[in-house]
Amino acid sequence: MRISVFGLGYVGCVSAACLARDGHSVIGVDVNPQKVEAAGSGLSPVIEKGLDKLMSDVVTSGKMRATLDSQAAVLHSDLSLICVGTPSNGNGSLSLQYLDRVCTEIGTALTGKKEYHVIVVRSTVLPGTVEGRLVPLIEQHSGRRAGTDFGVCMNPEFLREGSAIEDYDHPSHIVIGELDARSGDAVQHMYEAIKAPVVHTTIETAEMLKYVNNAFHAVKVAFANEVGNLCAAHGIDGYEVMDLFCRDRRLNISTSYLMPGFAFGGSCLPKDLRALVYRAKERDVDCPLLSSILPSNQRQIQRGIELVEETRRRKVGILGLTFKAGTDDIRESPVVHLVEALVGKGFQISIYDEKIELSRLTGTNKSFLERELPHIATLMRPSLEEVVKQSEVVVIGNGSTAFCGVRDLMREDQTLNDLVGITRNSHNAPKAPAVLQGVNNYERVYQ
Repeated sequence: MRISVFGLGYVGCVSAACLARDGHSVIGVDVNPQKVEAAGSGLSPVIEKGLDKLMSDVVTSGKMRATLDSQAAVLHSDLSLICVGTPSNGNGSLSLQYLDRVCTEIGTALTGKKEYHVIVVRSTVLPGTVEGRLVPLIEQHSGRRAGTDFGVCMNPEFLREGSAIEDYDHPSHIVIGELDARSGDAVQHMYEAIKAPVVHTTIETAEMLKYVNNAFHAVKVAFANEVGNLCAAHGIDGYEVMDLFCRDRRLNISTSYLMPGFAFGGSCLPKDLRALVYRAKERDVDCPLLSSILPSNQRQIQRGIELVEETRRRKVGILGLTFKAGTDDIRESPVVHLVEALVGKGFQISIYDEKIELSRLTGTNKSFLERELPHIATLMRPSLEEVVKQSEVVVIGNGSTAFCGVRDLMREDQTLNDLVGITRNSHNAPKAPAVLQGVNNYERVYQ
């Protein structure tokens, strides 16, 4: 393929050099004459392991060149990869001035080109930026229509400075947010030399993914530092604690607990978090991340209440009362707190949970329910079907597989609030309205 790469910083230089190495004809574009001169001479404008030699090789072979002329770059390429920076403004918002300029230049260049051209945004931008801002800008300056006259994709990068070439060559997956299939296929073809799963999704999902990745990396660093500080206050080796923590690949370093859904509960997580935060205060150790978890969890319960209130209906059926499917444990169950709040607000509640038998509840499990919902016996129903039939709003509170087909039981005038996403892959469901709290509806396609 003939590819123009706009922006010769870390991401642009690595992408351009690797694409040229893999056999594509690449034109690097930048507004900085010094960067263009360096890249055109086979020298990397940035310091990155292995990049100097790689750029020297591809420039010498004639597979890569650099220019200041954006119009010529577009006219002599099939695909434009945008890798310009998106720095922060003083108030924390994103500066899009460089992206706007590049998209204006590409749009202007397209007025002189008849062939279908694919524009791929690799710069980090917030959801809605590509389709809401950049596409209209390109259309305005080109007089062409996206998806018909030119293609658009979002292709987030996951390159770490210092190991960028290694990361480029061995990604966990390649994510392509596509406006249309023709564009997405072109981007996939661009990466055919890379042996990795390819995911085709929406542009907004691809935009969001990079922020989620970076936010989670930041959370991990902050978490480890707070644990280290708390360990130090106890004379414990924080490195040893976190080393042992990281050895658990079933729960700690895994996909467990990382799917959107409802709040956590049970006998362990809330209790142990409270104890840890209290101990941190006793030892005068400031742990803002750990201290924010329970309030965040409470906010998720409040969001569940709001979702019901927004329907403006009064008859509510609750499916699942325990904090977790497959257990009868209701201690600190967020669903219990949800029901308690809805009852207090005057909603007519009916509940079904296959694992709850009131006559068999004992100990703290029983006392918790009697304290939070003393009138629970009047709310319980013997079957899922009965709850659905008498409800205007059906709320799924845990991930029991018994609730997967609940849409098949619902009428079109009923609303489903699936707080855990158990029904999101139920494709043969009737057209009942649904709110899938915290769940994105996109398809994953692995090649």
